[in-house]
Amino acid sequence: MIREAKPAAGARRRLTADEFERMGVTGILHEDERVELLDGDLIAMAPLGPRHTGHLIRLSEWFSARVLGRAHVRVQNSIRLDPHSEPQPDIVLLRRRDDFYVSAVPAPEDVLLLIEIADSSLRYDRDVKLGFYAQAGIP
Repeated sequence: MIREAKPAAGARRRLTADEFERMGVTGILHEDERVELLDGDLIAMAPLGPRHTGHLIRLSEWFSARVLGRAHVRVQNSIRLDPHSEPQPDIVLLRRRDDFYVSAVPAPEDVLLLIEIADSSLRYDRDVKLGFYAQAGIP
């Protein structure tokens, strides 16, 4: 008789990036909910203040004007680092693809430049997210 192993009480259950995306599609996570997936954990993101948003608009317009037709500018959307991590950096310049990434979430090899705008999140961005980006091979 084969028995299925049951996790111990309090054991960590890591979400996959596919499960994370399904949570959004099915409405478990609302589209305006500010969460990202890191190492299988749902991480609440800080609310966006006017200073952060202003810098985001300024940078996205600046990059969009300079890379038009050569790269894609992705603003506050997921990139898949591995099967258990799908953070949402503020701005990412991506290799140009004819399908505009409709068929798949961008992966580390698609990233040309990644920017995190740190207002209240500086420590988290440097101490946590930077390591995930580096481990995934994003320079």
